[in-house]
Amino acid sequence: MTVYFIGAGPGDPELLTKKAERIIGQCPVCLYAGSLVPAEVVAGAPEGALVMDTAPMTLEDTHAVILDSHNKGLDVARVHSGDPSLYGAIAEQIRKLRADGIDYQIIPGVPAYAAAAAALGQELTVPEIAQSIVLTRVSMKSTSMPEGETLENFARTGATLAIHLGIRNLREIHRILAPYYGDDCPVVVAYRVGWPDQMFIRGTLADIHAKVRAEKITRTALILVGKVLGEITDFKDSALYDPGVPHVLRPKVAAKV
Repeated sequence: MTVYFIGAGPGDPELLTKKAERIIGQCPVCLYAGSLVPAEVVAGAPEGALVMDTAPMTLEDTHAVILDSHNKGLDVARVHSGDPSLYGAIAEQIRKLRADGIDYQIIPGVPAYAAAAAALGQELTVPEIAQSIVLTRVSMKSTSMPEGETLENFARTGATLAIHLGIRNLREIHRILAPYYGDDCPVVVAYRVGWPDQMFIRGTLADIHAKVRAEKITRTALILVGKVLGEITDFKDSALYDPGVPHVLRPKVAAKV
């Protein structure tokens, strides 16, 4: 018996990996976070499978179902949104599985920031503009942040920020980031990426709060902050395909025409 932690991606069922789709289709027990994962993602579960929305359940509740499945020799698909390694709350589940000697595997999924960049039609690491992405969140009512992992510390790097769980804290985000990025720094709020009602709100650190408030968005949104999100055309080409820069797979410099 194995528990499979499956990354379902941000919402679009077609962003499931082939492996994730196959495993969901063969597990007789499927637990999915219904508040973040569309029912269509688990629609491929086998006929007669036990499919449960874990949104109203506690950690003890879900583990009880897993223990019962383990005793019956039934594999479990534990389906999470995005990629399980990012804010998937799987560490505490794994701790319980290990304590009970239950095997598990993790199947990666498409993270929200990657799906958002794809939908926006852009690269997040543009030469000499941005080469780093910081995936972080704000505390608010969720678990407190470790000492040192503050927005201010990350802001000092000037890296592109992908901020989770911060949509209700945009004023504070503006206050902290503006001294480093400037009031006019581009911001994109990506709401329900991959769902039929997905929305992208573009603005700046100074005006994004008002724009989000006007749309009445209070949850399920990712905040992207950084210069790379603006209309940039005067950047240097990457050296990867530069004919004048040889590398191990293209050892010779191309002749000038």
